[in-house]
Parts: sequence; structure tokens; C-alpha cells
Amino acid sequence: MSEAATAFVPGHITGFFTVCEDDDPTKAGSQGAGLALSDGVDVTVRPTEERAVYLNDTSIGVEAVERVLDALSVDVTVTAETDLPLGSGFGVSGALALGTALAANDALGLALSENELVTIAHGAEVQSGTGLGDVVAQARGGVPIRLEPGGPQHNLLDAVPARARVEYITFGELETEAVLGGETDPIDEAGERALSRLVGEPTLSSFIFASRRFAREAELLSERVGEAIEDVSDAGGQASMAMLGETVFALGTGLSDAGYDPAVCATHPAGAMLE
Repeated sequence: MSEAATAFVPGHITGFFTVCEDDDPTKAGSQGAGLALSDGVDVTVRPTEERAVYLNDTSIGVEAVERVLDALSVDVTVTAETDLPLGSGFGVSGALALGTALAANDALGLALSENELVTIAHGAEVQSGTGLGDVVAQARGGVPIRLEPGGPQHNLLDAVPARARVEYITFGELETEAVLGGETDPIDEAGERALSRLVGEPTLSSFIFASRRFAREAELLSERVGEAIEDVSDAGGQASMAMLGETVFALGTGLSDAGYDPAVCATHPAGAMLE
């Protein structure tokens, strides 16, 4: 047992998804695909007598983290740092849940396996209504394709075997719970078509094309995001919308070429890990 432990969890941009419900949160989740990012979340756990959670030096309530700590039956202080914006489609909630599980297991000597910890974090986020597939994607890294939903004991993952420079710009937040709690048939139908395309041609170009088409067909594209995507296209690049947020992401130098001042990172080849 150590006094403290820190885990790095990559951010995750979802390009498209379907909603897969189940009474068992470890079986529920989503199909889809996305990008694990070198921009991520550092999560440090210290054993303490009372629970506390801080993000960028500010006390914060995160239901998914509380559920992880309940499942582990521990009281700790969680201190997280990230440059990624909240509520904008970067999987920060999932990163906090997964990072807490990994770091708490190490700091407290709980001796749980990686699959057990990912399952706990995935179930916690599903029950919290803040995400369906970020955790399993962040545990894998790269450009993960979620062929079947759920935690590690139930899902099926593949990946696009490629790496890329990624640019992104955020215009605001979207409430994940509001979207996932409404009518999801258009999302599911568009997500199935997008997944079929990517499975048939597992390349980065196919991924971003399928993602951009999904955003339109699922009627999730806002006017501001749509304008930025068109600007990138006019400049000869490829861009799409991060699910679920008012965020545009592009491969290569797409946003820069279109005259924007984006944040720049890359796909992260590995999944979440202890530091």
C-alpha cells in the first residue's frame, strides 16, 4: 500500500454511438467509435478519513466517482487535473471514474484486476447517466471501435490501426443526460449505419466521414458546430462533432487551416495507466 497513487486517463472523443440499455449496468452501454486523446486527466488518490473530490483545485461533486468509491468501500481524497473542458464531449466524467478506480486500487492495495476496475468504473458512469462507452474506450486507448456494449466481461472491442494529430475547439456544453434520456431511435439508426461503414473500411478517413454523417442524421448538429465543420471542409480538411458536446474536432491541421485557433493533441496509443 502506498500513501498516494496517480493514474493518467486519456480523454475520449466519441464520433458516433448507439444506446444499448440493460438492467445490468455492466451489460449496458453503447456501440460506436472514437479517439482516445493524449490530452487527458491525471487522477491522484490519497487515503483519508473523509471523502473529497477536487478537479483543478476546485471541490466538485461527481456521481460516477462516488459510485466507484461506494463499490470499493473506501474513503479517499481524489485530486484530479485536466485541461479538457467539462461537459463538452471529452469523457472527463468517465476519466475521473476510471482514474479513481485504478489509483484507489493501487493506493489502498485492494488487489483487484484491471477488468474488475474497468467494470466498476463503467457501471458507475452508466448508472450516473453521464456516459455509455467512454470508460471502456479510455481503458483501451488508440482509435477504439465498440462492436458490442458493456464492460470488459460483455463487450467486444476492435480499433482502427492508426495514429493522428487531433485539433479541437469547444463552443459550449451539452447535457449528456438530456440527450440520452430522450428519444434515441434516430441516434441508434444513424449509429448503426456509421458503425457498419467503419467496420467495412476501418480507416481514419472512414471514421470521420461516418462521424460527420452521424451528427447530421441523428439531428445532433448545432448551427455553430455545423459552420465550423463546413469551414474545415472548405479548407480541404476533415472535421466532425464530439459526442456529446458543442465541440468540433479535426484530423491533421483541419481547424488551423480553416483559420481557427484550436487546442492540439494526438491520439493516445495506450489506455489508462498508473503513473
